[in-house]
Amino acid sequence: MARKSRKKKQIMMKARKVIANDNPKSPIAEQYRTIRANLQFASVDEDLHSLLITSPGPSEGKSITAANIAAVFAQQGKSVLLVDADLRKPTVHHSFRLNNTKGLSNFLVGKEVLKDAAQETMVDNLDVLTSGPIPPNPSELLGSKAMNKLLLDSRQTYDHVIFDTPPVLAVSDSQVLANEVDGVMLVVRSGLTEISATQRAKELLQQSKANLLGVVLNDREKKSSNYYYYYGS
Repeated sequence: MARKSRKKKQIMMKARKVIANDNPKSPIAEQYRTIRANLQFASVDEDLHSLLITSPGPSEGKSITAANIAAVFAQQGKSVLLVDADLRKPTVHHSFRLNNTKGLSNFLVGKEVLKDAAQETMVDNLDVLTSGPIPPNPSELLGSKAMNKLLLDSRQTYDHVIFDTPPVLAVSDSQVLANEVDGVMLVVRSGLTEISATQRAKELLQQSKANLLGVVLNDREKKSSNYYYYYGS
């Protein structure tokens, strides 16, 4: 039983690998840089300071996408804050091997200031605000005036703030925050996310007056091509 548990933990840690930092020359890391470029093109006439990343349902790759997008922005020399705003099932602290005793929930109830709650990571220019202790009222906290204060405070210190939020169809948390940020990106998973679920998630975000910048198709089967050959796959 213990051996099976260790194996499962190793698989999970590998799945949460921030490949844009750990293997920056890989084809996957290059795809994250392509997403970064597309986001910059999509917001060329507007300030993309805050970005929310979510998905229709669970297990679609939103958190690891958020971590890698944050990493590739930081690799440009931009100061970046990655916020784990999934106050129900947080995972960002696992990706960056960080302590989660204090974080976003502490800030939102006024027990921490941003400069003390944010933690440095192994990625240059990238800080993380973990979720902190899981509160009983996540939606209310995310929609509070304290969240507006976080957006204002972070603007003084960081070039970009990226929010990892819960799935749109599961809870209302993402919708609460969607119209407070500059842009929203939806992550769907090939072979898992249903088209109807993606359409419904899009409708809910639009109802929230979110600035939906695009959709990322995650976990698509890799085909052999000159592109992958060129990058040494």
